[in-house]
Amino acid sequence: MTGTPEPLRTALALAAASVPVLPLRHGKLPFGNCRTCKDSACGDRPHMKAAGPCCCPAPCHGWAAATTDPHVLTSPAWAAAWRRAVAVAYHPGGAGVTVVDLDDAAAVAWARETLPATRTVRTTRGEHWIYRGTLRSANAVRPGVDVKSLMQYARWLGPGTGRMSGLPAAVRALAVKEDTTPARGDVVSSLPERATWDRTVATGCRHTERYVRTGLERGLALVRSRTESGAGSQAFGVARFLAAQHAACPGPCALEVLGEEIVAAAVSVGVPETYARRAVTNGLEAALRRAA
Repeated sequence: MTGTPEPLRTALALAAASVPVLPLRHGKLPFGNCRTCKDSACGDRPHMKAAGPCCCPAPCHGWAAATTDPHVLTSPAWAAAWRRAVAVAYHPGGAGVTVVDLDDAAAVAWARETLPATRTVRTTRGEHWIYRGTLRSANAVRPGVDVKSLMQYARWLGPGTGRMSGLPAAVRALAVKEDTTPARGDVVSSLPERATWDRTVATGCRHTERYVRTGLERGLALVRSRTESGAGSQAFGVARFLAAQHAACPGPCALEVLGEEIVAAAVSVGVPETYARRAVTNGLEAALRRAA
């Protein structure tokens, strides 16, 4: 295998052990969709909500591209990706495991007090705790904690240490499924009238009102587009992204007001208010932790 890129050698070894793998580019991200599927032109495989392999020749559709087939991994269609790859990811659900991704020291301390011991892998800022068994994935289940299993990928950082335990009830409870859009006429929750973001509530923000409102409206549109599922996770991502934009501001920037608007958007498509608030709060705090 002379001349084989190091990530590909790692990937082939994992595939031989029945671990589905895929290449990651800079930023620890999968390679973008192929031309046929670019910008969701294919309708997203067309069932990204259901587990199943991607059938495109080149790496496509993120976690769904993960495979154990050495002929696919070494194919000409994948060669360009491996030459540019900086890391290898794997599909935990496809390998029959769940990864509890602990993003910082506080999250690790929480896990050591709360979860049963299992195989652990050191990460840049925290640890991966790996359990035998699968469940749905969920982001921001608590501050600094994501659950990665079905329909998610995790970066391969080595085999880790310790004996792998079975998936405990405590981890299953973390990934309780967020409610989908309710039937017409149902009421999820009733939010009180809220303030909207403007310069009067953000006297220390260095951004223009137009800049902030434009970014917020784009984020709210993303949340509202999740009419069947995933609005809570999308709210977390929007809150984290918007908060990160204010990391260099002298403050105050009234991020809590932005957060209320994101919560309202999530609730409008069926997310329980408690879940929406938790997701948004975790997203805002995640951005502030990274900035610190």
